[in-house]
Amino acid sequence: MADLPTYPVGLRLAGRKVLVVGGGHVAQRRIPTLIAAGADVHVVAREATMAIEGMSDEITLAIRDFEPADLDGAWYAIAATDNAETNAEVAAAAEERRIFCVRSDDASEATAWTPAVGRHDGLTIAVLANREPRRSAAVRDQILEALRDGTALRTPSVESKKAGVVLVGGGPGDPDLVTIAARNAIASADVVVADRLAPRELLADLAPDVELIDVAKLPRGRYASQEFINEVIVDRALAGKRVVRFKGGDNFVFGRGYEEIIACNAAGVPVEIIPGLSSSISVPARAGIPVTHRGVTHEFTVISGHIPPGHPDSLVNWAAAAQMQGTLVLLMAVENAPKIAAALVDGGRPADTPVAVIMDGTMPDERTVLSTLGTLADDLVAEGVTPPAIIVVGEVVAVANPERYGR
Repeated sequence: MADLPTYPVGLRLAGRKVLVVGGGHVAQRRIPTLIAAGADVHVVAREATMAIEGMSDEITLAIRDFEPADLDGAWYAIAATDNAETNAEVAAAAEERRIFCVRSDDASEATAWTPAVGRHDGLTIAVLANREPRRSAAVRDQILEALRDGTALRTPSVESKKAGVVLVGGGPGDPDLVTIAARNAIASADVVVADRLAPRELLADLAPDVELIDVAKLPRGRYASQEFINEVIVDRALAGKRVVRFKGGDNFVFGRGYEEIIACNAAGVPVEIIPGLSSSISVPARAGIPVTHRGVTHEFTVISGHIPPGHPDSLVNWAAAAQMQGTLVLLMAVENAPKIAAALVDGGRPADTPVAVIMDGTMPDERTVLSTLGTLADDLVAEGVTPPAIIVVGEVVAVANPERYGR
């Protein structure tokens, strides 16, 4: 039966339960695309990666062993543990319930296979080779390349891959905002070292033999130190691997990208840089807020808010920032926003200065809270604002929302 051709179909999973058993890197690659499809994703695992833990607001996560009853009400299942017996148990329980099930360890025993997927201009390209994921991904990439630039299909060159590190900025979160150069780099990787805020859906397209290293930083939770990240990218590169360091936004806008370059240079590892759209500009833009506007502001300033005003480690002159008339864009500032707002008002910014807080910018659940410096502390609590969020301070917020501010 395994030699018979598959029957291709597109599943519409919005609002339907999907069970993922396993909390490792295979599951980490599959879950974001399920979320993007609107599925009601349930994850059961003995332990989960930091990136999956960071999705807990978007999924139902249970840290325990699989039970057949977990499949009740499910439309689709993925067995993605590192234990063949557990995967077989999931597949058997799914078969009893007539639920199609993917097995990450043994496609020949699965009732469904995951294709290599790509999207372009409203098209979804899904390619299934006969249990040859590398071939599937290569053909998909050729099709996408031909669609994007109109050239003839070309055979990908494995020989062109060079050992070293590629620092890839992934943009603000929406996978459609990732550059072609970034996609090509990811497709060429032997190892991907990924942040939590990197466009996670792209990880689903990695071939199974690509090593995925999770270096997520959860707000007030688990994190991988920068020293560990430096060590792992250098270690893998010196072992002859092509390492893609994949992070959200741009490498050099509070991304610690140059710290990684310093580490690579010290070890003699070649580094390539692929810039990404900085969330400081792209997130307000996608929300309809310009960071500059003729006759309103002649400058904008991007400030990290991870350290509050008055802290001995702060490098920001908040009094000077308060005296500027232009736009302030605050990154990593949700926790310290009340103190920042107070410092700006104390420094001379009017309390009625418009403020926009954009949560999950460019993502399907993006939400904008409009406020002022004087009311920001209360509005953050009332609106349940949580990271990640970009905070925009200045009259450009009123330009985009004249009804709200009576401008």
